[in-house]
Amino acid sequence: MRANGLDFACFEEGEGPLVLLLHGFPDTAHTWDVVRPRVAAAGHRVVAPFLRGYAPTQIPADGAYDVATLGADVVALLDALSPGEPASVVGHDWGAVAAYAAAALAPARIRRLIAVAIPHPATLRPTPAKLWGVRHFVSLNLPGAERRFARDDFAMADELCRRWSLTWELPADETEPAKNAFAAPGCLRAALGYYRSWTARPPRFLRGRIEVPTLAFGGVDDGVADESDFRHASRAFASRYDVVMTPGGHFLHREAPDAFVEHLLRFLAS
Repeated sequence: MRANGLDFACFEEGEGPLVLLLHGFPDTAHTWDVVRPRVAAAGHRVVAPFLRGYAPTQIPADGAYDVATLGADVVALLDALSPGEPASVVGHDWGAVAAYAAAALAPARIRRLIAVAIPHPATLRPTPAKLWGVRHFVSLNLPGAERRFARDDFAMADELCRRWSLTWELPADETEPAKNAFAAPGCLRAALGYYRSWTARPPRFLRGRIEVPTLAFGGVDDGVADESDFRHASRAFASRYDVVMTPGGHFLHREAPDAFVEHLLRFLAS
């Protein structure tokens, strides 16, 4: 699918109102393999793209991975998939950042916004514990990060999943789709480009209040963000803003898919 000047690879199934599922890092569109068919079975057309730079989606020649570009990707995907009709957007991790950006850039294109594991970026409060929890933002920016991440069959992907989901017994093959993507030429460099494009202060367009009804999911055992972060983020929203804490950690949609899908479908139907 062509959107915002790139060819995006996607999984798609179901019929009905569009629900766009956006993955994070270290991950791919396969992160929604359990959730996607359940949402489709509930009467939705569900599309899960591989984000820019993630194989087999095209790697941008200009190396643009800034927040505004990620948001523009989402808006362009919505325009291609559901022209003239607002759709629901679900984003996890970097996908949540992209979803927040899209809601700020084009609120009329989004019917419901669902953010998973990431509070609104403009409301994050730095503390020593939080800075330690996101120390990967530093390590993934250092010289040689790509080489270190690729060691031992991308073992750092497993390490990060365990660090961010403190009680998850990570299945042996859980990160295999991500590792396969990172092995494609240029993909790992592209994925790390998201971190290298991040700035501590969110762009101006993301500092206004979001007008789209929003549901934020947090995992009770997340090693990155806790419930207080999501509650504090309410000030960034001018419309309905709900917080649901479920079992699991940073990858709660994979750790506790039953609870996740139940709350997601209830919100989509509201």
